[in-house]
Amino acid sequence: MFVLSGYDALLIFLMLSALVPVLALTISSLLRPKGSGAFRTTTYESGVDPRGDSWIQFNIRYYMFALVFVVFDVETVFLYPWAAAFNQLGLLAFIEALIFIAILVVALVYAWRKGALEWT
Repeated sequence: MFVLSGYDALLIFLMLSALVPVLALTISSLLRPKGSGAFRTTTYESGVDPRGDSWIQFNIRYYMFALVFVVFDVETVFLYPWAAAFNQLGLLAFIEALIFIAILVVALVYAWRKGALEWT
């Protein structure tokens, strides 16, 4: 039936993966509440009535702290595959991992000295 007979499972998978979002959006549009009004357009803040303006400025330290966290969190994720294959990799991979960790420590000390980890 197919010209590329080995790809029939891939074609079925692609059709199903395209169908799932369409079905999810269709079902959610049928099940959602249809009412409209002022209450529906208000901002939801954990069950508390919203107060003040929604456009407020946050201190840049929050963003810097979040960026430092994300950088070190992502970098530590790179250590998991190395740790899983530690027995097969040998001494050279161990030295490379030590260099990688040393770079992370230098970056952490730099961020600490610059005050990026201080909340006050």
